[in-house]
Amino acid sequence: MKKQYFFLLFITSFLFSFSQTDDKLYNYRVNLSELKMKTYEKDSTANALVLYEYGNSYVEKQNFNLVTEEKHKIKILNREGFKNATITIYLYNTKNRSEKVKDIVATTYNQTNGKVIKTKLNDKDIFREKYDDNRTLVKFTLPNIKEGSVITYSYKLISPFMFNYKSWSFQSDIPKLYSEYRASIPGNWEYNIKLVGTQKLFIDESVVKKNCLSANGGYSHCSYSTYAMKDIPAFIKEDYMTSKFNYLARIEYELKTFKGFDGRINNYTKSWKTVDKEFKTDKDIGRQLSKSVNLEEFLSNNIINEVDNYKKADAIYKYVQENYTWNGEYRIFKDVSVKDLIKNKSGNVSSINILLHNLLKEANIETKPVLVSTRNNGFPTKIYPVITDFNYLIVQVIIDNKTYLLDATDRYLSFGEIPFRCLNSYGRLMDFKKGSEWIDINPKELSTIQYRLNLNLDENANITGKISSKTTGYHALNKRKKYFQNSDSYITNLEDKFPNTEIVNHDVVKGGKTNPQFIESYDVEYSFDETGENIYLNPFFIKFFSENPFKLQERTYPIDFGYKDSFFYVLKLNFGDEYTLLEKPKDLNLTLPNNTGSIIFSSIVENNYLQILFKINFKDSMYLPEYYPYLKGFMSKIVDIQTNSLVLLKKK
Repeated sequence: MKKQYFFLLFITSFLFSFSQTDDKLYNYRVNLSELKMKTYEKDSTANALVLYEYGNSYVEKQNFNLVTEEKHKIKILNREGFKNATITIYLYNTKNRSEKVKDIVATTYNQTNGKVIKTKLNDKDIFREKYDDNRTLVKFTLPNIKEGSVITYSYKLISPFMFNYKSWSFQSDIPKLYSEYRASIPGNWEYNIKLVGTQKLFIDESVVKKNCLSANGGYSHCSYSTYAMKDIPAFIKEDYMTSKFNYLARIEYELKTFKGFDGRINNYTKSWKTVDKEFKTDKDIGRQLSKSVNLEEFLSNNIINEVDNYKKADAIYKYVQENYTWNGEYRIFKDVSVKDLIKNKSGNVSSINILLHNLLKEANIETKPVLVSTRNNGFPTKIYPVITDFNYLIVQVIIDNKTYLLDATDRYLSFGEIPFRCLNSYGRLMDFKKGSEWIDINPKELSTIQYRLNLNLDENANITGKISSKTTGYHALNKRKKYFQNSDSYITNLEDKFPNTEIVNHDVVKGGKTNPQFIESYDVEYSFDETGENIYLNPFFIKFFSENPFKLQERTYPIDFGYKDSFFYVLKLNFGDEYTLLEKPKDLNLTLPNNTGSIIFSSIVENNYLQILFKINFKDSMYLPEYYPYLKGFMSKIVDIQTNSLVLLKKK
């Protein structure tokens, strides 16, 4: 009897929903109404619109290549949308194998004098270029593009890399009417399937078809899945967000297991227990972390003999900061060499922080490495280990039951502070004895900005006085970098913020290169332009937010500040006996839902003095999208308050 192999596909799919879409509504054919379209009613700001796109991936029966057929139809609404007529296809390659693209067909449709004109892409206008060691680009631009054009293009992508099953992006930076993806996966390949983003599927169907693939007398069944979305909004980047790839609606595949017709089984997705073991013995990182160092070759006896563990750890941290320079490369799993770092005094992130780790460990400070994915790199997958999700390494130390995260690549970081690029919610603590675990990477302390202004208005309508400023946390880090890199430029930039103002006697009261606080003071002399006898004065000589950063109608991804922060502004203005204040500013108290933020604005007028207090608190570092309309209104109110104008009337 013929031996038979049956393989069931593991797939994290949804329940059946919706029937297949009506081809009359969404298809690849170009019609007259599409050519006549002037704007997209659901997004009047759109420069282009995907009318239809379709992808179909399947495995060739002869050589087991992964084939993906794609079709795209796009409406160019205006000149700003012309860039969508340039198409780039990325092909992955190794030394022995490479992806290929063939059957590229592209056409531009225009309506001229009531006639439809078709212009086809010539093969000579398709170009190839090397992008990097593992990627080649195939590029072409549709011909005869005009405002109102509709373009179509299709091609076939052939890949020998079944470990990298074709992902599909339903969302992009322009809106889409309809996007459909079909995937046929033989049971030999078992994938973890991840749907990313907040957009809902319009079609989500899966069926199993028998005997779809055979070899060596065996065969397997296939899972045929259809996924589709419609009326997909454009993804628009805005301030205070991490990588857009955390939120773009798409479907991704991670190979879990391959089962051959000969009975062999290869596991690709591993447990963290297995990854921990491999990581410990990895030649680049694991072995480097396990190497011992002679403290006397690096540190003074004063540091080595220090009995206070916090002071000792801080001194070791500062030693690495000051003596080794980051070369700007992450290279977390490649070219990691503490030996070369020591020799060249320069190296990548991993080399610098592994040296820091080894020195701390040798000094009997409890320390462990932490794998991180930076904000621009996206969130690492938590469901199963994907070691390539990480691109950065920092160090955790525990001193007197208190935990600190360290990164010695930046000479301006204070002890326990890591770069803003690392504030990406969580990381993986690599404990080779107890096993790795996820830890939160969120600064516990507030970052603050405080200004105190004590000013006087004289009889000649000049304002003089003193401004004192105190910043902490990441606000202080930014100030320290600017000041200590070029103090003259720093003061010049201060003056640029104050039109018609001269700054004198600038003094940094507190704030070494790594001090967690930066305190400064300076005298100001402000002269008004001629405005008649009365004075129109904005009491906010310093603005925390000059405009509202939130401008979208709706935001579907979190608002991620990276850290909690607070802003404080106090003005005491003596307007003297020559003037009287026409109207006192109105007080205001405002809070965000669940008391996650607040605004306090108050003013007092007494004995020729105006005192203003303005305080803003953001009590969370990250806000869910539901908070967006409240934050938008919150920021709008902050901007409004800072545009208050006072009218000082000249006494008769």
